[in-house]
Amino acid sequence: MKIVFTGGGTGGHFYPIIAVAQKVNQIIDHENILKAKLYYVSDSPYDKEMLFENDILYEEINSGKMRTYFSLKNFVDIFKVFFGIINAIFKMFSIYPDVVFGKGGYASFPAIFAARILRIPVVIHESDSAPGRVNKWAGHFAKKVAVSFPEATDYFPKDTTAWTGQPIRTEIENPAGRREALEYFKLESELPVIVVLGGSQGAELINNTILDALPRLINNYQIIHQTGVKNFKIVSGRAEVVLLNNPRKLRYVSMPFLNPLMIKMAAGAATIIISRAGSMLFEIASWGVPSILVPITNTNLDHQKKNAFNYARAGACSVIEEMNMTANILSGEIERIIGNRKGYELMAQNAKIFNKPDAAKKIARALVDIALSHE
Repeated sequence: MKIVFTGGGTGGHFYPIIAVAQKVNQIIDHENILKAKLYYVSDSPYDKEMLFENDILYEEINSGKMRTYFSLKNFVDIFKVFFGIINAIFKMFSIYPDVVFGKGGYASFPAIFAARILRIPVVIHESDSAPGRVNKWAGHFAKKVAVSFPEATDYFPKDTTAWTGQPIRTEIENPAGRREALEYFKLESELPVIVVLGGSQGAELINNTILDALPRLINNYQIIHQTGVKNFKIVSGRAEVVLLNNPRKLRYVSMPFLNPLMIKMAAGAATIIISRAGSMLFEIASWGVPSILVPITNTNLDHQKKNAFNYARAGACSVIEEMNMTANILSGEIERIIGNRKGYELMAQNAKIFNKPDAAKKIARALVDIALSHE
């Protein structure tokens, strides 16, 4: 049995793939499936260590990004797409998997196109409330389509589409205990904790707003701030200046990146979470923590804005659009949510209700069943 996973080179595509692969490996072990091989096909490995830990082989297939707006890069990338497809056809013929799982993104296009040519079954998953171009195209011939938002089912054939929820990695599915988490970050037990998650790349607007609000927030709250690797030196340097003579400066903890253990601990410590509105919001929902989402605007089809407002309609979060993201507005919203006990508890409850557990397990089961029937 051979399964190929493919997706764009971001955490929003990569980590759900890992979550599904973990459940596939569990099924392989439990059912003693022999000669099973898992592959990850993309333009970069994203996290080699995580691929190795989950027994996933990496195959590189480069691809170009076809933008919906005019860019000179489109003239170069069209050739990258063409050669990526040729490369993918040869590699996919060599591997000849029993099923291909596509997570969307431009980097998944060559492998899915090759699977279509070679008549290999395709299963896709869509994390956003409105699909991207690759998944929208692949949905027409995919054997199964899984979606995180119920609204996304409108874009795909009804007989092949299921609302499964978002696959979440096993190691971060359940938060650590609060006492253990606070001890891990060396924080006080009496004060609420704000966790800032800008994604693995960080979020400059969120970082800057947190720094502007820091003197006010530090009086009543503790902050765990994931800055992004590229932004860490600048953000931590600015924070040091802002809090230079502040006796409460130990209430602020910054780090470039959160590994799975750190995420688990941060989730356990969190009173409220500030985040973008990509696939991270499903992890927040699984933890049952109230949140403030700041969706990226001016992206293709405004996916994050749609995600954020769909989640807000479920009563699980508050949304601050980028144009309104200031230190005063953010601080006021944090104080409003934490200060209203009944409202806070309802928001936490709604987050839990929004979460659909076992998404990774359901998708993994479908992949294995299709793969075994294809052998």
